[in-house]
Amino acid sequence: MVVTQALRWIETARVADRTAAATALSQALVEDRLDFEDRCAAEAALTMLLDDPSDKVRAAMAEALSFSAKAPAQIIEALAGDQPHVAAFVLGRSPLLTEADLVDRLVLAPGILQAVIASRAGVGIQLAAAIAEVGEREGCLALLSNGGAEIGSVSFHRMIERFGSDDEVCHALLGSARLPADCRHRLVVRLGEKFSRSPLLTGVVGERRAERIARDACTQASLTLIDHTRCEDHAVLVEHLRSRGDLTGGFLVRAVAQGNIDFFGAVLIALTGQNERRVRALLARGRDVALQALMQSAGLSQQLHGAIISALRVWREVANGRRVAGTQEVSWTMLQGLRGEGNSELALLLRRIHLDALRSNARGHARMLAAA
Repeated sequence: MVVTQALRWIETARVADRTAAATALSQALVEDRLDFEDRCAAEAALTMLLDDPSDKVRAAMAEALSFSAKAPAQIIEALAGDQPHVAAFVLGRSPLLTEADLVDRLVLAPGILQAVIASRAGVGIQLAAAIAEVGEREGCLALLSNGGAEIGSVSFHRMIERFGSDDEVCHALLGSARLPADCRHRLVVRLGEKFSRSPLLTGVVGERRAERIARDACTQASLTLIDHTRCEDHAVLVEHLRSRGDLTGGFLVRAVAQGNIDFFGAVLIALTGQNERRVRALLARGRDVALQALMQSAGLSQQLHGAIISALRVWREVANGRRVAGTQEVSWTMLQGLRGEGNSELALLLRRIHLDALRSNARGHARMLAAA
């Protein structure tokens, strides 16, 4: 169809015919098949179709133009403000919409369109921050499921603040491999607090017992989190735990007993202010006196020094290939060093760690036998 004829024909054509014409004109534009005069006429025709009473016509135009960088910018801008099912084509695809354009649209968009914007390929860190700040839950869920989105630590924190009580958002956050360790710990603590208030749990074991169960579960989850945190991220996690008051002596004893020596080193660096190379060297091969001085400088109770040094000796032998040992053996060695202190809080803690390790190893052995 000749473009000039289309301009005269649009006003009287049926919806199906106008839809076909909108698609054909849009494709001709993006495929660059028109000379200058026909291109101007085609843009004029499409501009007229922006006011078409049928959303089918406008949707056909939006779909045909959505992927192209050659589409008329003024038409893309108009379509981006159309009804949601029309606007979705260009908001989700058009390369002509800048990050600033998308942020402006996001603020006033309903949740369904926020999700479309959040699902775009290559969502930048500024757009992700805007979604985390003002987006509805649909937009945040779409952002978390977008593997190509650049999500900053601040944005993760903001989503936790806004949707920390939403089970689906929490699940999506915990399922993201990009979630920083401090954010993950924050979520784990929130879930633990929610678990401790569960009517079922408090009804069965009582409120005080429920709080202890939840606290122990959070502690173990924190230790598991350390196992899955990269060494370069330990400093951030340490600062987070420190600000919460969670870097207790008991927690550090558990961490050392379970072999989290790199994390323990990051704690000592943060608490003493000494350089990383010196602290790592002392943990790897430092004498007892030097280690005691280091822990004293970090403010660790002197009662913990002997048990921690006993554990470090075992883990050094494991690292050097001279011994095979795990938490069960290490906690027993730590406990044996407390002769005459069998009823102290430290001894009770080490005994609990040892029994937990025994149970865990027994379960693992049983599973291996069952699978054989």
